[in-house]
Amino acid sequence: MDDTILRFFNGKYMFIDYAKIMVQAGNGGNGCLSFRREKYIPKGGPDGGDGGKGGDIICEADSQLQTLLDFRYKKHFKAKNGQHGQGANKFGKQGDDVVIRIPVGTVVTNVETGEIIGDLTEKGQQIIIAKGGRGGKGNARFATPTNQAPRKFEEGRPGEAFTMQLELKLLADVGLVGLPNAGKSTLLSRISAAHPKIADYPFTTLIPNLGIVRYRDQHSFVVADIPGLIEGAHTGKGLGIQFLRHIERTRVLVFLVDVQAHDMWEEISTLRNELKEYNPFLLKKPWFVIVTKIDLLADGMTDQAVVLDQQNIKWCPISSVTGEGITDAIQTMWELLQTQDKNEFDTID
Repeated sequence: MDDTILRFFNGKYMFIDYAKIMVQAGNGGNGCLSFRREKYIPKGGPDGGDGGKGGDIICEADSQLQTLLDFRYKKHFKAKNGQHGQGANKFGKQGDDVVIRIPVGTVVTNVETGEIIGDLTEKGQQIIIAKGGRGGKGNARFATPTNQAPRKFEEGRPGEAFTMQLELKLLADVGLVGLPNAGKSTLLSRISAAHPKIADYPFTTLIPNLGIVRYRDQHSFVVADIPGLIEGAHTGKGLGIQFLRHIERTRVLVFLVDVQAHDMWEEISTLRNELKEYNPFLLKKPWFVIVTKIDLLADGMTDQAVVLDQQNIKWCPISSVTGEGITDAIQTMWELLQTQDKNEFDTID
């Protein structure tokens, strides 16, 4: 499989949330071996300058970027080397840094060591991911009272180089989780201005969608529609684990189940088990259940709703078609968000 996960949909590249790139910081310039030579000054002493530091590789979070698409086509980044030192105690110029702009919400990892270098969650946040090499010392640095004409100098140090993994995790307050065709996209289009693709077949949603929900004209929060999960998603089945990562940053989870489901509680248990297998920490998030498509039942809710009450689960019945229950669902989302520290679930190890 290509290092980059790419979704091709409706003839267009839509979303890339994973990439690997090679980074090479600049090497430091060599120190200079030089002696002052002027008329009438035959023994002017050492005057070799130091080499310049190599340029760094820097990542910066850019709110204008939404995907890692650019890294499908450009995978190698190299900073400039520092210039060598010169005579007359002239220091070499420092190499220019390279700034790599990535979407807000991107986790940067050293592939070779597995170390997480940085997690850029704020606009404009920067982190040095590969440091340039130190410039070498010129021979003027080694002069002493007993060695006034040193011929010693240092070569510049090499810059850091490694393969870097970029992993984009969407930043949202509420995550909609459900089996394929549970009504997540329809709900998102109803409560926000987002326009996800909606159709009556599984896996309509192939990319995560975000929508801003207005609450009482004074507040707002972000809701993410995650592509449908199936049993075994944590092992890569269905759309695989590439979208489970987007649930990690949400503060509240909403499990959507179709009112016509054969066994609502079994579906909820399946979804929660997939999250547990992917990352047990996810089950610590506050959550509730939305029962969708209640407009399809002529006689109202089925007896399965009693099971939800018996499990002491907070739940809301809704119809995204008629609008029934939508206000209550938004109210519940908002109330759960108010119980959470905004930064409590921002980062998951």
